Amino acid sequence: MSTRRTARVASMIREVVSTAILFELRDPRIKNVTVLGAEVSPDLRYAAVRISVMGDEKTAALTMHGLTSAKGYLQSKVAEYIKSRYTPELRFVLDDTVLKSVQTSAILRDVLPSDDTDDKVSKEDMEHPKEPSAVEPGYQDL
Repeated sequence: MSTRRTARVASMIREVVSTAILFELRDPRIKNVTVLGAEVSPDLRYAAVRISVMGDEKTAALTMHGLTSAKGYLQSKVAEYIKSRYTPELRFVLDDTVLKSVQTSAILRDVLPSDDTDDKVSKEDMEHPKEPSAVEPGYQDL
């Protein structure tokens, strides 16, 4: 199979599953879910859908249980859009890279010193902006 085709199928699966989760599923266990991507096997029989759940481990476990319960419905929605001999069997994989990146940035924010002088504009500069000069300093008309 062509890698272009598997990439296209993976993109379609990601789009269909994320739309169905957002607008069609009414399971109260499934909330705060972001579909990050999908990887499809070369024979298009299996698809691993990577999801991220905001919340603690209990919320993530409940969400995973809800998604495995809704797997048949989501596969039927994928089958409507993908015209293939086989509909890929969906497998949901919890991806915690988003959570780790948020934790890492919080640690870096606490550890690194902040330089507030560059980010803030003084009140005087806001009231009286500087006029742009016609000739930049250092350049002379020759």
